[in-house]
Amino acid sequence: MSQTAVREVGPDELAVLRQLGLDGALSGEAKISCSALAERLETSSQTASRRLQALESADLVTRETVADGQWIAITDAGERALRAEYDAYRRLFEGRSSVDLEGTVTGGMGEGKHYISLPGYMAQFEERLGYEPFPGTLNVDLSEESVRRRGAMEAFEPVHIDGWEDADRTYGPCVCYPATVIADEEYDGAHVIAPERTHHDEDQLELIAPAKLRDELGLADEDALTVRVEEK
Repeated sequence: MSQTAVREVGPDELAVLRQLGLDGALSGEAKISCSALAERLETSSQTASRRLQALESADLVTRETVADGQWIAITDAGERALRAEYDAYRRLFEGRSSVDLEGTVTGGMGEGKHYISLPGYMAQFEERLGYEPFPGTLNVDLSEESVRRRGAMEAFEPVHIDGWEDADRTYGPCVCYPATVIADEEYDGAHVIAPERTHHDEDQLELIAPAKLRDELGLADEDALTVRVEEK
């Protein structure tokens, strides 16, 4: 799901998504009519239909129209959006300011070393994160439960790294979330890094830090760890 699509979904659409979940669309397909949905939301059928279309365009729901209504199911991306809303309310009422994500260490493609070392990014890392990252990322395959819980990060305000360009091409913006990596020992002062405008590879995390995390924590491929993502 693209970040552009996410931006098309506002509080009104999220209210519809929440109602769909309450109607059973989170655990499977639920049969829903626009008129019944509109009545529960205290709006018009046309408005309810328009908001459903926005949710479908953003890949938050799937729909199949039948003679007497629609079969609607909330997608994995829709569930993550609901979990992000849930976590925002937990922070509001419980003061929660972190989320733990479990996974295993995995090898990368070597692209992290190249991009992190680029001067347009490195200068911003030093200014905004307060350190020069080790040229490479620690890649983590998330557990199934943590993939669902990952959306809670969106309730946190990240450190924004601006896009930039050189003579050859344009480089996109990214976001960084403060994180602690927990294995046999803990490493405080890392950051989860992700492109700002995409939700691809939701089942993986990439981490940067001033030091090589594999060496600092004695990590090898398939080692289990926890990444505690924190509000800055």
